[in-house]
Amino acid sequence: MYDNMMRVEFLSKSENESFARVAVASFVSQLDPTVEELTDIKTAVSEAVTNSIIHGYENSKDGIVKIEAYIEDTELTVIIEDQGTGIDNIELAMQPLYTSRPDLERSGMGFTVMDTFMDSLTVESEKNKGTRLIMKKVFRSLS
Repeated sequence: MYDNMMRVEFLSKSENESFARVAVASFVSQLDPTVEELTDIKTAVSEAVTNSIIHGYENSKDGIVKIEAYIEDTELTVIIEDQGTGIDNIELAMQPLYTSRPDLERSGMGFTVMDTFMDSLTVESEKNKGTRLIMKKVFRSLS
């Protein structure tokens, strides 16, 4: 079981990306993160939500992005999920500089950023059913 949890969902509008970032940052503040840790988490959440909006829902503003966050001891788990288009080839999508939307001049670094800033990243996806990202970060002991 976990020590604390939060759950939020919102429409797939790009203006909600900052809300998601701040919501998770506020939740994790109880672990007394460093400024660098907080920035890493906010950046990873921002990338994940942006991917859901741009790639999962293809900029359709009526999709739902869901975020769940759990704290257990000193570990944060953040799950970001959509019911969008899904990812054809996860291994390919996770390669640096790969983008499925070159027409939007995307950098193709989203998964690389998430993986770099968090301690672990798991991607689950099914075509036409959506994508689920599970990101974890362990913090130093509070004692």
